[in-house]
Parts: sequence; C-alpha cells; structure tokens
Amino acid sequence: MLNVIQQPFCHQNIIEVNDLSFAYQQKPVLSNLSFAVQERDFVGLIGSNGAGKTTLLKMIVGLLKPDSGSIKLFGEPIERFRGWNRIGYVPQKNSFNPLFPATVREVVLSGLYNKNKLFKRVTKADQLKCDEALHAMNIEDLASKRIGELSGGQQQRAFLARALINNPALLILDEPTVGIDAETQQGFFHLIKHMHQHHNITFLLVSHDMDWVRSYIGEQPKQESGKIKLYVKHSHDLEDCRESNLTHSLRELRQRSENGKASVSSWKS
Repeated sequence: MLNVIQQPFCHQNIIEVNDLSFAYQQKPVLSNLSFAVQERDFVGLIGSNGAGKTTLLKMIVGLLKPDSGSIKLFGEPIERFRGWNRIGYVPQKNSFNPLFPATVREVVLSGLYNKNKLFKRVTKADQLKCDEALHAMNIEDLASKRIGELSGGQQQRAFLARALINNPALLILDEPTVGIDAETQQGFFHLIKHMHQHHNITFLLVSHDMDWVRSYIGEQPKQESGKIKLYVKHSHDLEDCRESNLTHSLRELRQRSENGKASVSSWKS
C-alpha cells in the first residue's frame, strides 16, 4: 500500500485515489494504490515500463474502470463526476493513429467535446477558442493540415492545444515528449513550467526525463508504491499575469519568445 506522507492542508484535493487495484487478464498491474493530489500540485509519476502508470491515468480520466477501490475528482466520486471539461488529457503519442482523417483544427476543436456533449454543435465562440489555442501553441498556420502530416513536435503542440482549449483546472500528460528532439523537449518543459507557475492548474505528468523532474519537482519522491514513485511540487504562490485566461497568457509567453526573451521558441519542430 502506498506510504502517504501527510502535508498541511491548504488547497482542495483534485484527485483522490483509495485502495485502487487493476489487473490485465488476471495479471495484477496496480494493487491497493492510495494517494491524493492537491490543487496546484505538479506531480511527476515515475516508474519502469509495466509499472501501471498509463493504466492509472486511463482510470483517472474514465477510460478504464478499476477492479476495486475508488477515485474522486474535485471531491466527486468518478461515477458521478460530470465536469470533464475541467480536465485536459494528452495521451501517449503511440496511442495515436497517424492515418486518422482529421485536420489540426478538428483535433483541437474535439477538446470541446466530453462525455456529456459528444455531438456538441461548434459555435462561433468555440471557433474563437480554437483560434486562441492554435495561436498560443504557435500552430495557427497548420490548422488546415492533416494531423498525420505533422512532425512529432507539431503533433504534440496540437494535442496540447486540444487539452488547453477549455482552460482546464487539471492537466494530465502521459509521456508527452517521447519521440521529440532534445531542443523541442526543452521548449515544452519551459512551457508547462510557465503554466504551473502562472496559473491555477494542477499537473499529473508521466515522464522518463528524470533530470527535468528532479530539477523542477525535487530530488526525492514524496510517495512510493511498488514500481511507482510520485514526485510532488506544491505551489502556494500564484504569480500574476496580465490576463487570467490561459491562452492569453500563453500568447504573451509566445510574444516574449519571439522577442528573444524565452526559450519556448525552440519548440517549432
């Protein structure tokens, strides 16, 4: 069972996992897993292949059901949770079919759909949200291209734009830099660090980049369970942005980048 280290309560729990177990074809993957993620935490979920990290994320976003145990999101049991628009999710790149016949704009707009609005009509306001997300990720010129025609870095920016279009309170990223060159990775990590420092966003990140995890989140895991380790950085101070809207802030970051004041400009491949 997970050894939970108690922290002083200062924010609500965004994720609560209690005694979670899951098996594939009777082969245990996760056993009696328990942990909580507080508002504005940045959690690095680290573990070897087969440790159950992706399985855990899929259960948190409702794609898999646990064999036993429970999950709460924003204080609500996942079975009754309806606020899926509050969660942005970027799955592993290898789960994407490169032949999927959709444009970048269509992929980003699909982030507006959720379990309650599978056939939502796209409004003018939705198109404006999409334009903001595309511009924030510096891919507005790729909007009409097929998603499968993009490079690895461009695809990840499109998927991140999809995850950000609803201004999520929780952002879940499953190995988002796999298959991306080192310079592009640096720009990506600079971007999500900015998002964490400047906005009320909680992060759950699966990554094999231990150098970045240790440099930003910390040297030692706060919790461990079997092959899974949780590195946690809790942010108490919310730095001010001129705009509270996330895409507006990212546009400002892009502008500074283009003026040579930030490293995010490296994220173009």
